[in-house]
Amino acid sequence: MQTTPAGAEKTEDVVDLLRAQHGRIRDLFDEVMHSEGEERERSFRELVKLLAIHETAEEEIVHPMARRLPGGDGIVDDRLAEEREAKELLSELDGMDLDDPRFMKSLDKLRMDVLTHARAEERYEFDRLKVEFSPAQLKGFAAAVRAAEASAPTHPHAGAETAKKNMLAGPMLAMVDRVRDMIRDARDKH
Repeated sequence: MQTTPAGAEKTEDVVDLLRAQHGRIRDLFDEVMHSEGEERERSFRELVKLLAIHETAEEEIVHPMARRLPGGDGIVDDRLAEEREAKELLSELDGMDLDDPRFMKSLDKLRMDVLTHARAEERYEFDRLKVEFSPAQLKGFAAAVRAAEASAPTHPHAGAETAKKNMLAGPMLAMVDRVRDMIRDARDKH
């Protein structure tokens, strides 16, 4: 399961890394919506994982940096509210049968919410980060995002939208999620 978009692991800039992930998220939504059966299941599991680790890394690394910008608190607070709503819907979808008639309607709502959220991040956070921080700082942020993603939960956990909450609860949630993923993967192979 590839959660890092092709080329994103080589970027040296956090903004480029996150934009590449936004592109992969868009692609995964399309894959889920236009597939069925095992292909839909695989794409959806990858989407859930990428959204969970991506948002955790943003909450731990990117949002705290964006808060340093003029007006940053309001911008970040708006993004966190959007993330919490998306996590709640994603969590609901994560527990739903993919053949349930409500699944596609809920998935489409999530898709619209996530894509709107991503555009707001790119416009109000990422573009300003690119201007306000040096290339060396942006490179350091990319490394920090990758480190945060390596230990992030693989499923949505509404209520953990701050760096502090992610740092306190994240390792335990990540361990539980990864064990859950291993059990599901083992079960699915039999």
